[in-house]
Amino acid sequence: MSDLLSRDVIVISQKPKFVEMTNEYEILDEAGATIGKIRQEGQSTARKLLRLVSSVDQFLTHRLVVYGADGAKVLELVRPAKLLRSKVEVLDASGARVGTIVQENVVGKKRFRLDGPGDEVLGSIDAENWRSWDFAIHDPAGNEVGRITKKWAGILREGFTTADRYLLHISEGVTGNLRTLMVASAAGVDTALKQDDTGGFGRGGLDLDI
Repeated sequence: MSDLLSRDVIVISQKPKFVEMTNEYEILDEAGATIGKIRQEGQSTARKLLRLVSSVDQFLTHRLVVYGADGAKVLELVRPAKLLRSKVEVLDASGARVGTIVQENVVGKKRFRLDGPGDEVLGSIDAENWRSWDFAIHDPAGNEVGRITKKWAGILREGFTTADRYLLHISEGVTGNLRTLMVASAAGVDTALKQDDTGGFGRGGLDLDI
C-alpha cells in the first residue's frame, strides 16, 4: 500500500495550480509538507482551449491521477460525461477497479454511495447541509468512519486551515477498499462532491438543494 493510502489525516490544497490549462492540486500532511499531488490528465489541446471560452468542460469526461511524494501513481479517478449526477470510477496504480463513487441525489443534501469492485456497498458520503464543505463518511452499518471538512480544529497548526484547503480524516481501523475510496473521494472533491456552488446549470449540474 502506498504511504498516501495509509495516512489517517491528509490535506488537499483546493486552489488549483494551472499547468498548461491542466488543474493540479497538492496533497499535504498535517504539518504542511507535500506528500503527493492530484493532476487532471488526458485533455486534448482543443479541450484545454474550450475551458478558456466556456463552462461546457464541466459536463465532459474528467480523469484525475493521484501521485505519491515519490512521483509514483497511486490512484486514477475517471468521471464520465454527465448532466446531473456524477459517477466516478476509481482505479488503483495497476488499473484494476477499486470501486465507484456514485451520486445518489440532486435535490437536498448531497449523498454519495461508495461501491466496491463487485458493486457491493462499502459505505456512503453524506453532506452535513445543503451547501456545506463538511461531509461525514459512513460504513454500511451507518457508523461514521471519516470526515471531509474544513473545520477539523486542533489537528493542524494555527492558521493552517485556510479557505483553500480541506481535510480528510479517516478513523483508526478503516482498511481495504473503503479506505482507498475515502482517499479517492477527497482527491476528487472538486470534481465529484463539491458540484455546483452557484446554482442552476452552472458548474457541475443542476443544484436544487433546500
